[in-house]
Amino acid sequence: VQLQASGGGLVQAGGSRRLSCAASGRTSSSYAMGWFRQAPGKEREFVGGINWSDGSTYYAGSVKGRFTISRDTAKSTVYLQMNSLKPEDTAVYYCAAGAAQIWKYWGQGTQVTVSS
Repeated sequence: VQLQASGGGLVQAGGSRRLSCAASGRTSSSYAMGWFRQAPGKEREFVGGINWSDGSTYYAGSVKGRFTISRDTAKSTVYLQMNSLKPEDTAVYYCAAGAAQIWKYWGQGTQVTVSS
């Protein structure tokens, strides 16, 4: 499975940004797709995920209500819609795929910078 994340960039605080993660290769409907982020000097943290089979989503408390994950099964693409962005959301964002909470496949990361 190959994952290609895109959509990062510079955005002002309070603004919005949508990231995409296109999957290719031997994907499986049993997989979940997740978004993670890593800020400078910090550990990688889980942002949220979506179950490919039924589209159910789950989020970290820090982004719940501001970020929304969705999927387009026809395009094998997962989206991370980020609203009400804060400077502390600045990070490299990664998408991942896996099953049973084991994130086996990772994309290359895309930088999101939120200016105050």
